Amino acid sequence: MTLSGGNARQALSRRIIDTCKAMNASGINQGKSGNVSARFGDAMLITPSGVAYDALKPMDIVLQELDGVCAPGQLLPSSEWRMHADIYRNRSEAQAIVHAHPTFCTALSCRRESIPAFHYMVAVAGGVDIRCSDYATFGTEDLSRTMITALDGRKACLLANHGMICFDGDLDRALALAIEVESLARQYHHARQGGTPVILDDEQMTDVLEKFKSYGRQPRD
Repeated sequence: MTLSGGNARQALSRRIIDTCKAMNASGINQGKSGNVSARFGDAMLITPSGVAYDALKPMDIVLQELDGVCAPGQLLPSSEWRMHADIYRNRSEAQAIVHAHPTFCTALSCRRESIPAFHYMVAVAGGVDIRCSDYATFGTEDLSRTMITALDGRKACLLANHGMICFDGDLDRALALAIEVESLARQYHHARQGGTPVILDDEQMTDVLEKFKSYGRQPRD
């Protein structure tokens, strides 16, 4: 049965909380940092600012319009709400967003380095590399703008001196993508310890991207 109204909001809010807890349990995020959202009609549901994930209740997840307007009586939304809102405004395919501070992604972002095509799985983010954005202060319009540029043609990017952000078609896939991007950042770090990794060229990655269009899809009954 399709849920509607308050029931739909509560159900999606619970899934957001579960995603937050899974994000920290996976090791890609720590404490109260990071944030999670999901598209909800023409608005979004997003984690509140400064509340421990284990303490969150469905009523704590903030319903916010994409222009930043929130109904009164709610907790304050994440300070990074602009990044989430701008992704939903600019990328119609985005249904859920995970922003985290994974160790290896963050280390690369502090060097202002993108993740090149050292491994074909880099294509999981939608392109031939995973870019790193320019730096801007957290929670600002400037950060949101540079993020959107880094996400052009991609579903994930690093945020300079900050962390990573990604989106996908639902919360499970967004979390899985975040975990995969951190795994790639870790592998890239280790690959460089013994020398310079061989980078796949654009033609090779184009072949991978074409294969990824049907990768992991099973025929429906």
